[in-house]
Amino acid sequence: MTMRLSPGLCAGLVLCCLTAAAPVAAQQLPPPQVSVQVMTPEALPVVNELPGRVAATRIAEVRPRVGGIVVERVFEQGGKVEAGDVLYRIDPAPYDVRVASAQGALARAEATALNAADQEKRARALRERKVTAGVDLDNAATALAQAQADVAIARASLQEAQLNRSYTEVTAPIAGVVGRALVTEGALVNAQTDIMATIQQLDPVYVDFTQSSSELFALRRALAAGQLAMMSADEAAVRLIFDDGSEYAHPGKLLFSEASVDSSTGQITLRAEFPNPEGELLPGLYVRVRIEQAMRDNALTVPQMAVQRDQSGQAYVYALKDDETVERRDVTLGQTTDNRWLVESGLEPGDRVVVLGAQKLYPDAKVVAQPVEAPRVPAGAAAAAEAPAQE
Repeated sequence: MTMRLSPGLCAGLVLCCLTAAAPVAAQQLPPPQVSVQVMTPEALPVVNELPGRVAATRIAEVRPRVGGIVVERVFEQGGKVEAGDVLYRIDPAPYDVRVASAQGALARAEATALNAADQEKRARALRERKVTAGVDLDNAATALAQAQADVAIARASLQEAQLNRSYTEVTAPIAGVVGRALVTEGALVNAQTDIMATIQQLDPVYVDFTQSSSELFALRRALAAGQLAMMSADEAAVRLIFDDGSEYAHPGKLLFSEASVDSSTGQITLRAEFPNPEGELLPGLYVRVRIEQAMRDNALTVPQMAVQRDQSGQAYVYALKDDETVERRDVTLGQTTDNRWLVESGLEPGDRVVVLGAQKLYPDAKVVAQPVEAPRVPAGAAAAAEAPAQE
């Protein structure tokens, strides 16, 4: 007798067959190919990125040394000046009069001294012939000394008058960029009081940046424990990063760090010097300073593309075992350098870490490993290299 199956029953049988065949098909898939990198110790600089501001290396306030009426402004506002360049001229007429008066006083004092010298000479001759008493010679010698002292005073007064006359030309005390004019022609300025302009030396410039005392003390403890090697000020590489993320073209050098901690912020101030030939760095500009403060020997690093995180935020990588399967390794990460993470714990030298293709793995998965070198590529290039493995 022929038994007929209903269409619904036939469909159920087909579905069961396909479901049973799925694990078999999955087991027949070849192991995925992955790229692995051997963990090799290397010397890694300890790099910190700290906030800072640009400051001029020298700042000079231009003040008049004599008072008077400003008759001329010579410099161009915002331009460069050299030390000794004339910036302002003050009315010299009153000082010309004082120079002439001092010259007359000097001439009179010299004439008096000449007359006193003649009187002393006559008194000495008469005394030698015993015509006059010794007191007359003494009086003549005293008068001559007083006249010579008057000459010296008059000559100093003339020099002072000439010096004040020269100060009517207000000059730049340093070379640099002069700011806006703070006084105009016709203004009355007072000696040593009024500020007429400000000059700043902007090549090179200082960059003052701060670091928390806890970070600095932790660095020093690591140095004392032998975990890090200290870099001298000449060896420490210092770079500038602008707000837009671009890097300043010229490297700087570290000058010093303060010997005290700011009681209100707990920060320590450090200073670096940067060349500024193009004038890009202006006083007050906010920047970030990237500085290498020490060197870590035997450091282990992994590319950022090799690191994954679970739902709790724990970082982990896949390491290759001897049987060509992978296992999950939880890692503790430190600083980043270019596109690489510093591994504080979780890996050992010689471990093989999956770099490309880790996103499709699971513990104990069988893989086909292809060893790769440890390239130092930019983060963008690393992301581009990882993209094919994710497809």
